[in-house]
Amino acid sequence: MLISQVLKAKGTQVISVRPGDGIASITRTLAQHRIGAVLVVEGDGTVLGIVSERDIVRALAGMGEAVMRMTAGQLMTRVLFTVTPASLVQDALQLMTDRRVRHLPVLKEDGTLAGLVSIGDLVKARIAEAEQEAEELKAYVATAG
Repeated sequence: MLISQVLKAKGTQVISVRPGDGIASITRTLAQHRIGAVLVVEGDGTVLGIVSERDIVRALAGMGEAVMRMTAGQLMTRVLFTVTPASLVQDALQLMTDRRVRHLPVLKEDGTLAGLVSIGDLVKARIAEAEQEAEELKAYVATAG
């Protein structure tokens, strides 16, 4: 299964913030949309980084309430691991496992943002794929006998 198929089912809307947005605003956005991460995007659509719940918790543990005065640009993870719509779900899951990340921006060949997939999205897609394969095998065995 391809990432493009996951995006087709999930949708391509990506919740994002600007580099100057404060952490309090970001936490409200995460809670409001019931998501675990937001991309940090420039006005022209350039993806600069990502801020996840994990980033915020780690910063709070290390810096305390001073984190609440920080901006997305200061806190974001700048090194992004990405996939393309043509990437295989299995490869994306392997990348997430190897790099210990839970979200992958999906970039088109021209570098523009096509979507964002989470580990939950990919596991759901893999389960659906396995269930479909099982049904196909059952149908094959039923008609072959």
